[in-house]
Amino acid sequence: MKKNVIIFGLVLGTILSVPMLYMVTLCYTHPEWKGNDVVGYAAMVVVFSLIFFGVRNYRNKQLNGFISFGKAFRTGALIALTGASLYVAVWLVAYYNFFPDFMDVYVPKALNESAGNASAADFAAKKEQLETMREMYKNPLFVILFTYVEVLPIGLVVALISALALKKKNKTAI
Repeated sequence: MKKNVIIFGLVLGTILSVPMLYMVTLCYTHPEWKGNDVVGYAAMVVVFSLIFFGVRNYRNKQLNGFISFGKAFRTGALIALTGASLYVAVWLVAYYNFFPDFMDVYVPKALNESAGNASAADFAAKKEQLETMREMYKNPLFVILFTYVEVLPIGLVVALISALALKKKNKTAI
C-alpha cells in the first residue's frame, strides 16, 4: 500500500500544484483576470479522481481484486493527504520565496471582483473577512491550515466515494 500511496499521492500533488502556481502568477501578470471558483473546484475533483485509480490499482494488483471499505477509504485518504501535503509544500516554497506579497495582491483583486455584484453589507463583510485572512496569513501555521483546507476536504470526499464504489468482499474467505 505504501508504494501505491506515495506514487499516486505525488502525481496528484504535482498535478494540483502546477495550475495553482499558474493562477497565482496570473494574479500578478494579469490583474484584470477573473478566476472561476466553480471551474477550479471541478478541475480539482477531476484531478482527485486519481484517488479512485490508486485505490483500484492497490485492490487489483496487491489484494487479488478484493478490498474492504475501511482499507479502501484509508488508502484513498492517504493518497489525498500525500497529494495535499505536496501541494502545501509547493505553496509554502512559492509563497515565502517568490510571492511574499501575495495577500497584498489577492485581497484588492478579490474585493474588486466582488464589488460589482454584492450589496454594501455583503461587500463590507467580505472586506472584513479578507482583512482577517490577511492578518492570519502572517502566521505560517495559518498558511499551512488554509492551504490544506483548500484541497484536502475534496480529496477526502473523493476517497469516500471511491471506497464505496471499489469495496469488494471476498465471498469465499471466511
